[in-house]
Amino acid sequence: MSDTHAATVLVRDEGAVRTITLNRPQALNSFTVPMHQALRAALAQAADTPSVRCVVMTGAGRGFCAGQDLSEVMGEGAPSVGDLVAEHYKPLALQVSRMPVPVIAAVNGVAAGAGANLALSCDLVVAAESAAFVQAFSKIGLVPDCGGTWLLPRLVGRANALGLALIGDKLGAAQAKSLGLIWQCVPDADLVTTVQALAAKLASMPVKALVATRLAMDAAQQMNLEEALSHEGRLQADLAVAHDCREGMAAFLAKRAPVFTDR
Repeated sequence: MSDTHAATVLVRDEGAVRTITLNRPQALNSFTVPMHQALRAALAQAADTPSVRCVVMTGAGRGFCAGQDLSEVMGEGAPSVGDLVAEHYKPLALQVSRMPVPVIAAVNGVAAGAGANLALSCDLVVAAESAAFVQAFSKIGLVPDCGGTWLLPRLVGRANALGLALIGDKLGAAQAKSLGLIWQCVPDADLVTTVQALAAKLASMPVKALVATRLAMDAAQQMNLEEALSHEGRLQADLAVAHDCREGMAAFLAKRAPVFTDR
């Protein structure tokens, strides 16, 4: 187990699971340019580390992430919102979507604005019962960013997506689960152990196939059925000759536990 501390992001390894913690608790882990840079560096390092087979993203203190720190965009010489989106939020959303390992969001408190959409961009979202998701953009005259306009309709349908984005009210974790916005809602006291067990399970699975599943589902949203079927065939052909598929089949036939190593 190891710890690496940076000003705005903490990184911790436990076995094959790397936990990345947003660390501005005094500001509900709201984004600044330095935190963007630290988070993207931490994600890149995780992607480049062969021993990492699952990433957990969470927040320090009582919040996951409150979105953009508005004090950073106010005043003379401040970066424009458009520049922040183009230079930081767009690359971050794409980076998460392209991670070579499964990514879990452990939402321990409020996830608002870009913080909500950062969580939703992860493969699985597990939230504490006290957590809440807020598409806060309409409250300040903006539209959802960090992938929100792409994610929300696909997760909960157009009607719910527009309701969440236009009204901008808090959505409790239990309701988020009932809408299909997140994977799981658990008691606050169970969040850490639930996520640890889930991350360890994913890390022990055929990670290359899990990531291919994510990419295939995202790609299929832009395809017709015939195209999606052909894409599935190409992926299956590639995966079938990889170590993990051969190991999984051999383990099944031998009635033993498989040992997956592909990434």
